[in-house]
Amino acid sequence: MSPHWATSGVDLHLDLDPATGRRAGLERALRDAVRAGRLAPGARLPATRALAVELGLARNTVAAAYDQLVAEGYLTAHRGAGTRVATLSPPPGPPARPARATTPRHDLRPGRPDPTSFPTTAWIRATRRALTSAPADAFGYGDPRGRVELRTALADHLGRTRGVHATPDTVVVTNGYVQALALLAGVLDGPFALEDPGLALHRDVVRRAGRTVVPLPVDHHGAHHLPDHVAAAVLTPAHQFPTGVPLHPERRHALTARARATGALLLEDDYDGEFRYDRQPLGALQGTAPDHVAYAGSTAKTLGPGIRLGWLVLPPHLVDPVARAKRDTDHQTDVIGQLVLADLITSHAYERHIRARRTTYRRRRDLLVQRLRGHHLHGVSAGLHTLLHHPDEDHVLALARAEGLALGALRDYHHHPDPHAPGGIVIGYGAPADHAYRNALDALDRVLRAADRTPAATTNRRSADTEHGKR
Repeated sequence: MSPHWATSGVDLHLDLDPATGRRAGLERALRDAVRAGRLAPGARLPATRALAVELGLARNTVAAAYDQLVAEGYLTAHRGAGTRVATLSPPPGPPARPARATTPRHDLRPGRPDPTSFPTTAWIRATRRALTSAPADAFGYGDPRGRVELRTALADHLGRTRGVHATPDTVVVTNGYVQALALLAGVLDGPFALEDPGLALHRDVVRRAGRTVVPLPVDHHGAHHLPDHVAAAVLTPAHQFPTGVPLHPERRHALTARARATGALLLEDDYDGEFRYDRQPLGALQGTAPDHVAYAGSTAKTLGPGIRLGWLVLPPHLVDPVARAKRDTDHQTDVIGQLVLADLITSHAYERHIRARRTTYRRRRDLLVQRLRGHHLHGVSAGLHTLLHHPDEDHVLALARAEGLALGALRDYHHHPDPHAPGGIVIGYGAPADHAYRNALDALDRVLRAADRTPAATTNRRSADTEHGKR
């Protein structure tokens, strides 16, 4: 039915679908007309008797449709003023498109593993085994600390490979390291000391939990002494990010002794402790003081940051408070991922994958060092990045952008801008796929050669090298 009406000055085509019923069809037709603007705000609709005659409907049907649309806010009805079209809020425009992250042509940003190295075949096999053997209650609400299968596997794996003192009861599974840090920042009351330089994201996480951030200065021996009156200090003892230095043995002893004396917690962020290339990886700091050090790790560098699996090994007195905070945050981490990782660990497929990646990343680092002869690289042979001292960060980064090359700038990791701090470029060698790595190094070589041809850069570099030699 497609009638027009021309009562009270309104001339409107209504398309009534008989399949929807008379009243429902009229409601829908009027609703569509209001939404589309064919019935303007304030326009007076025909009286129910007149419209019923026009459309060949019962008057009660029209009156019921009007009442429904008044209740929904499309129409207004006032005694003596008739029924009119209501003023509606304008329809929302199309949603703003999120800003697209530009993918660099050559990605040498630090802290990023090669996503093409994900062990898809091993993951699928482990998923099949894990789902086949999982008890039915695994898919219900569970322990906020995580599945016992994964906590047991992690306690054994971390004890064997990293020297961590852990039992299944002291492990809490998290959605990556960031959540682990956020949980502790929510539980511990007081300022947090974070390494300077260090990741700005981690400072943001701590501040979002309402904690004050205190800079913890880093030199060529790692973090300095523990500041007074802090609840916790966050450390990267095996391979400081981004300077690349390990925490000196004397500093390890001094920091744990200070933690015992003050009651502060040391949070060990072992973000890439599996990847040491010139010797056996340093054992975890937590193993020397398990009552005063919380150990945090994740699969971000070994499998990939998209997996979102991390863990905390906690002093016994913190297990229940952190578990409650985890429960109140998201109750528990994805169960299937936990079961799959537990299978990968117990079948030793996880360790085989780490050994293969260690070999690949060591070769990449060796090739990078070879290509950068004549430049001073800072830090030990470990992880997925190195620090190149260079006085003219801005010039290097501008040249890199022109090459489509993404790098890290040392200044971005400092707590506060410091014009007197030594400049540096943080170079990652994990992200490119194998076939793209040499091209990325070619681009880096062109950028550094161009930067070194600048007279000011050459002079400043000699000065920086002299200053470094004084340390």
